[in-house]
Amino acid sequence: MLTATHTATMSLSSVQAFFQSLKLDIPILETEANTATVALAAAAHGVEPGRIAKTLAFKLSDGRDVLVVARGDARIDNLKFKTALGKGKMLSPDVVADITGHPVGGVCPFGLARPLPVYLDVSLKAFDEVLPAAGSVNSAVRISVALLEQVTQGQWVDVCQAVADQNQ
Repeated sequence: MLTATHTATMSLSSVQAFFQSLKLDIPILETEANTATVALAAAAHGVEPGRIAKTLAFKLSDGRDVLVVARGDARIDNLKFKTALGKGKMLSPDVVADITGHPVGGVCPFGLARPLPVYLDVSLKAFDEVLPAAGSVNSAVRISVALLEQVTQGQWVDVCQAVADQNQ
């Protein structure tokens, strides 16, 4: 049986290998602190919560598993999601870990266990650079939004509430 530490090490390695396969020198930022939530990650990396790029996994009504990457302080808007991608249901932590190869809290669109469609929410465009996790609950990478789009082959969608709308 794999331990959580062993799985996290393998997951980090898959992210490093992914970047190396694309000949990208993107350092993985590891912290002593747990960065499994947006608030923890923002505090550990000294950035506003919106700059944390969270990766969410869904099963769509057509049976496909997909990843949606959004700014950390954004919430999925069910109507926008349904309009853009059809009906979807968030996947359980066990399924997420199985299909991505990354533990919940370290899920990212890099070094995946199997290829998955990646959708980038337009909320990310508010920033030049964002910090998605890097395969473990205490890692991240700093990456430009343009490079994130390029390396994930992500498609832009509008599936989140506008951040201003969430405070009402």
